[in-house]
Amino acid sequence: MLLEAFSVGASTAALMAWGVRGRSSQMFAPSRWRGSDKEKWIALTFDDGPSESTPKLLDLLNRHHIRATFFQCGMHAERLPEVTRAVSAAGHEIGNHTYSHAPLYLRPGSFIAGEVGRAQEVLTSVAGTRPRVFRATYGARWFGLRRAQRENGLMGVMWTVLGLDWRLRGVEVARRLVGGASNGGIFCLHDGREKRVRPDISATIEAVEIAVPELERRGYRFLTVSELLCLKN
Repeated sequence: MLLEAFSVGASTAALMAWGVRGRSSQMFAPSRWRGSDKEKWIALTFDDGPSESTPKLLDLLNRHHIRATFFQCGMHAERLPEVTRAVSAAGHEIGNHTYSHAPLYLRPGSFIAGEVGRAQEVLTSVAGTRPRVFRATYGARWFGLRRAQRENGLMGVMWTVLGLDWRLRGVEVARRLVGGASNGGIFCLHDGREKRVRPDISATIEAVEIAVPELERRGYRFLTVSELLCLKN
């Protein structure tokens, strides 16, 4: 009996862990982690910005004529509104990444609603367009997120490849991107570092500089997340 109870408890814990962090999980809110595999399309995404380093990334993407999706934190958009506007003006998509980059798991629904709703208000006001996509901080969802996404008209987005650009060298990040590339893939990188001011994103810049030409050589083309997922206005 004790062993049976332990087995049931372990299974429940594993299911909950998958629901919180599993990239294909729909347990807590609608979420997508890839697009159609019929075309050689990839979405580049960047979390935690905007930051003082974001303009360097914009210059690089502009040189390659690539549009990406930036999942931005409301607090950073308030701090650097001109950078958020520059991202939007360059034709990139802006997504919601909460207001303060706080973890959502183990938090009450009211807290989640506040983080998502406040970010949505700030990003809409600063950028002039209302985000359609949302990425939970640390990729961790929780109870209450379904309602928050529904009330703000947001689709949750995970990823097919996590770059780990906050701790790996640029060449190692690039290797992960190229090695994990597949039709309809979504890459998760970062143009910020959580709540930090003036973050060092040199590894991210180097990874994009290396990976993008190689992926283009292999026939891949880049879309925003909403384009990749065929999300409607």
